Amino acid sequence: MSPDHSRYGYQPESHAGRAVIISVAAAVGGFLFGFDSSVINGAVDALATDFSLAPALTGVVVAIALIGSAIGAWFAGPAADRWGRLRVMFVGAILFFISSLGSGFAFAAWDLAIWRLVGGIGIGIASVIGPTYISEIAPSRLRGRLASLQQMAIVLGIFVALLSDAWLAASAGGAGSTFWAGIAAWRWMFLVGVVPSVVYGIMALSIPESPRFLVGRGRDKKAAQVLEEVLGETGPQVEQRVAAIRESVRRESKPSYQDVRHRKYLLLPIVWTGILLAAFQQFVGINVIFYYSTSLWSSVGFDQSFSFTASVITSVVNVLVTIIAIALVDRIGRRLLLLVGSLGMAVCLAVMAMGFGTASMVDGSLQLAPGWGQLTLIGANAFVVFFGATWGPVMWVLLGEMFPNSIRGYAMAIATAANWIANWLVTLSFPILRDMSLSFTYGLYAFFALLSFFFVWFRIPETKGKELEDMTTDFKVERRGRNQATAGTG
Repeated sequence: MSPDHSRYGYQPESHAGRAVIISVAAAVGGFLFGFDSSVINGAVDALATDFSLAPALTGVVVAIALIGSAIGAWFAGPAADRWGRLRVMFVGAILFFISSLGSGFAFAAWDLAIWRLVGGIGIGIASVIGPTYISEIAPSRLRGRLASLQQMAIVLGIFVALLSDAWLAASAGGAGSTFWAGIAAWRWMFLVGVVPSVVYGIMALSIPESPRFLVGRGRDKKAAQVLEEVLGETGPQVEQRVAAIRESVRRESKPSYQDVRHRKYLLLPIVWTGILLAAFQQFVGINVIFYYSTSLWSSVGFDQSFSFTASVITSVVNVLVTIIAIALVDRIGRRLLLLVGSLGMAVCLAVMAMGFGTASMVDGSLQLAPGWGQLTLIGANAFVVFFGATWGPVMWVLLGEMFPNSIRGYAMAIATAANWIANWLVTLSFPILRDMSLSFTYGLYAFFALLSFFFVWFRIPETKGKELEDMTTDFKVERRGRNQATAGTG
C-alpha cells in the first residue's frame, strides 16, 4: 500500500529539487566522515615508522579519533536541539579544519593523537547532524534515498582519501618520503582534509534550518517558509504540515536525556534497538578494510604499490554499490536490504577467514596459499559490495527516521555514539588480533554478521513510506499472517 501523502497536505508530484540540493549540501559532513575514516590508511605505516610506534600504540593513534567521534556524537543531538542543526554543522567543520592542519604538522605521536581526537569530535557531530537534518527536510517518499546520500558522501570521502593517499605515496616514492615543500607525503595526506572542511563550513551557512527545529522553537512562520521552499507546499498544505509537526513535538517542552530513560531497561527499548543496529554495523569489521587495508594486503605478501591499488579498487566498488542502495532503499525497503546484507557479509567474511588461514611465512613475510590470495581479495570486495548496498546506508537511514520527534535528537546522539564506540573497539583491537590470527579475526567478524541477521529478523520493522510524525516508541516487528514487518504505531 502506498503512503497517504494527502494526510499531511502534499502530493507525490510536489517539487523536490530543492530538497535534493539541500540534502546534498548537508551530506558533505558525510564526506568528512569518510575522508577521516580512511585518510589514516595510507599514512599508518609511515607515521608508525617515523614515530617508532609499537602495534598497540599505532592502534591507539588510529582509533583515538573514534573516541572523539563518540564524544561529538553524544553532544551533537542536544546541541542541535538547543542551538539548531546548522550552527552545530559549522562547529563540526571548524573542528575538522583545525584537526587537518594539526595532524599534518604533528611532531610526535601524542600531539597527533590530540589533533585526531579534535577531528573526531567534528566528525562525530557531522555523523549525527547529517542524517538527522536530511530526514527532517526530505519528503517521505524520497527520505530513504536522500538519507542514503549521507552514505554516498561517506564512501566518496573514503574513495578520495584512498585515491589521494595512493597518488601522494606514488608521487613521493613512498608514504614516508618527502614531497612538496620538503614535507613527508603522509603529512600531506592529512593536510588535504582542509579543503572539504572549508566546503562543509560554507554549505552549513547556505542551507535553511530544519522546519522541525523551527516549530519546536515556536518559529512557525519561518518553518512554513522553509516548507514552501523545499517541498513546494502552499497555503493550507503548509498550515496542515506545520500543525502535524507541532502536534508531534507538543510534549517536548525542554528536551533532555531523561526523555529516553526507562525505569526497567535504563533506556527506552527503541533506543536499545538503535544502539544495537549501530553497533552491528561496525562489529562486522567494515572499517578494518578502510583503515588498514593497505597494511593488511602488505602483511600477506602483496607489494605496497598493489596494496594501495587494491584499497582504491575497494573504495570504487563501495561507491558503485552505494548507488544501487540509493535506488533500492525506497523501492524494496530497509528490512529486506539488511537481511540480505547480513547473510552476504557472513559468507564473504567466512571466505576471508579461510583464506587467511592458509597464510604461511615465506622469506620472512606472510603469503597466502596458491589461489587463496585472489579468492580472499575477491571475498573482501564482495564483502564491501554487500555492506555498501545494505548496512552501510540503511543503518543511517533508519537511525534518522526511526525515533519519534520528541526524542530524535537525543536518541540519535546515543545510537551514533554507540556506532563510534563499536568502531573504536574494532579499530583498536585489529592490530593485536591481526598479529594473533587473521583467520580468527575475520571469523569473529563473520559471526557478528550472522548474528546481525537474527537481530534484524526479530527487532527491525519496515519503515518505508512512514511519516516522521507517525514514529512512536512502539518500534517492533509485528507478525500478521505472512510475517509482515511494520513499525509500531501504538
